[in-house]
Amino acid sequence: MRIAIAGAGAVGRSIAQELFDGGHEVMLVERGTENYLPTSLPGVEWVLADACELASLEEAGLQSCDVVIAATGDDKVNLVVALLAKTEFAVRRVVARINDPRNEWLFTDAWGVDVAVSTPRMLAAVVEEAVSVGDLVRLMTLRQGQANLVEVTLPPDTPLAGQRVRDLALPQDAALVTILRGGRVIVPQPDDPLEAGDEMLFVTSDELEDRIREVVHGR
Repeated sequence: MRIAIAGAGAVGRSIAQELFDGGHEVMLVERGTENYLPTSLPGVEWVLADACELASLEEAGLQSCDVVIAATGDDKVNLVVALLAKTEFAVRRVVARINDPRNEWLFTDAWGVDVAVSTPRMLAAVVEEAVSVGDLVRLMTLRQGQANLVEVTLPPDTPLAGQRVRDLALPQDAALVTILRGGRVIVPQPDDPLEAGDEMLFVTSDELEDRIREVVHGR
């Protein structure tokens, strides 16, 4: 898969390294000479250009990319990159980084964004996950807010201990996708028993999160 990343700061370079190590063809687009460091990632294609300029993106060959990641530290730049990638180059998948939570409402398909990743929200979610046993924690918003990835850790006194996955009375548009248990990643099967301490990951909508809480707490 060919992936373009706008912004070669610490975040952009880290993403590029991970994707390159995963066997993908990666192109980094950076306009600042201070972050243009081709020797730091020799296997990655580097382009010194402004990712907000249509001509620069055409010259870089953005139309050949399967995914574009707008990963700069400026939300305005990320929105422009996302919009150009989707409307001018018909890139199939556009991922954009949100730096300021107040701008989160802008990162929708109207601006060409397929997946918005809020760094502050993710950091807050990690903290909540570490300290909030029994509480529902939203880890990520998917498809412009149409669904959320949420996590809950079953407390020691959970009424679900010993019950099986099939016994969970989940609403129709919610799904248990993974159980994390003692370092194991479990793809839940109907007969799998639940245990205290299980970290359960659900995909659900905003409207159904309260219902998930009720199910997890045995109400």
